[in-house]
Amino acid sequence: MRGVLADVRVLRPPGQRRGLVPFLPERTRSRTPPRRPAPLPSLRPSRLPAPGTGWCGRCPPPQPPQACAGCGELRRHHALGLCTRCYQRQPGRPAVTAAGLIVRLDDPPGWLGEFAAHAAAGYAPARAVALITGLGRLLADGGSRHPQALLERSRHPGGTRSPGTLPKVLEDFFTASGLALPSGHAGQLAAARRQRLIVAVPGPLRPAAAGFSQFMLGARERARRAGTRPRADNTIERRLSAIRDLAIFLTGLGRNDWAATSAGDIEAFQAARPASRRSCLTALRHFFTWARASKLVLTSPARGLSARQPRGYHGPTLALELQRDLFRRWTTIGGVHPHEALTGLLALIHGASCAELRALTISDINPGVRTARLGRRPQPTPLDPATWAAVEHCLSYHHDLRTANPHLLVTRKTKATRAAASQDYPSRVLRPAGVTPRLLRCTRLADLTITTDPKLVSAAFGIHPQAATHYLADHVDEGRLPETFRPPH
Repeated sequence: MRGVLADVRVLRPPGQRRGLVPFLPERTRSRTPPRRPAPLPSLRPSRLPAPGTGWCGRCPPPQPPQACAGCGELRRHHALGLCTRCYQRQPGRPAVTAAGLIVRLDDPPGWLGEFAAHAAAGYAPARAVALITGLGRLLADGGSRHPQALLERSRHPGGTRSPGTLPKVLEDFFTASGLALPSGHAGQLAAARRQRLIVAVPGPLRPAAAGFSQFMLGARERARRAGTRPRADNTIERRLSAIRDLAIFLTGLGRNDWAATSAGDIEAFQAARPASRRSCLTALRHFFTWARASKLVLTSPARGLSARQPRGYHGPTLALELQRDLFRRWTTIGGVHPHEALTGLLALIHGASCAELRALTISDINPGVRTARLGRRPQPTPLDPATWAAVEHCLSYHHDLRTANPHLLVTRKTKATRAAASQDYPSRVLRPAGVTPRLLRCTRLADLTITTDPKLVSAAFGIHPQAATHYLADHVDEGRLPETFRPPH
């Protein structure tokens, strides 16, 4: 069977896969001689397993389990007479790692030991060792060892939203020590959010939205140079969000040009969003004023519109029985998180806002006279015994976290940094109680404004004098009414 391929088994060199290979006829065979299989590796005497253990000389047999010096359990030792779990928790590991790194480097920076202490104060020993090791790789890669250069090289490549743990810790340490400037990561995230809002605008209307974004950014830079109040990133994003929603609404009506927008279109757009009517109209007025100056439209369709709303506070307030139930929950019932009790009592009794709660630091608390400085209030706020007990619980919880963050409300994300908690953290921490800090604060302000003088309330809380009078919108003082208008008792 000369022209037929036959499958036969052949020997292959070690390391190659065995299988069936075709046997080629003489005419199709290669003229090159076949390769000889590689010789098998010789077994050296040191690789021969020892009798009784089954391990060669290079691989010593594992040690038998022994009692750990840390936990006392019967485990295999990792180092220093400790098991792996206790060794990872050894508090002296970051200092030992930093000392070894200083010895290995030719010219170690003088702040390396301080960085090790900073990392050990905010992270577990194993995590701090990982951070010091990552910094050691940056110091040994041959690049510049200037703190600003190290901060730039430590970021994750690829433009991810999160820079990584090491860049955050380095930025906090360098900026607190005055060795480097902030990297501006928050500005990069804000720019990415603005770009996503612009991309969401339909195609024909998108260039105007992009130009309006650049106009607001330029106005903010001019305000910063002039020393006035520049617009925050949140304000710019809200106005771009209103422009995006209007553009999508106009595209649904078949209008692909801003010049074709009429006042009726804006009124129909606002009728679908009654809750944000006033803020949305402010954003649209700003946009069409810029569009008219840029000659994109002839007239502003939002010029003659208004979004009048009744003045005063018309929101909900808590009943007295519900306030008492919440007070019992945060003072007598156990199992409540310390942050929930402190946030609830400060908002319910002292009318603290979310900004005041987030900005509260340990240095703002005076244990001698039991006061706390909240936000921009002109005087320190005296704390009642229940609130002071909640403050002491939070201080103990802060000490157990072993963090260098100066704020009293510290989360898992802000534990290793010096930043305040997120804006929605006070609301999330009160979610088990079914209330929000805004509702508690409004209830307290309304009660104080009605029972006392509004000017006294505005002076005590550090707010505008007219802000306290908003809570008098639905209240009628029966003592000031004439006899004919008083309700019968």
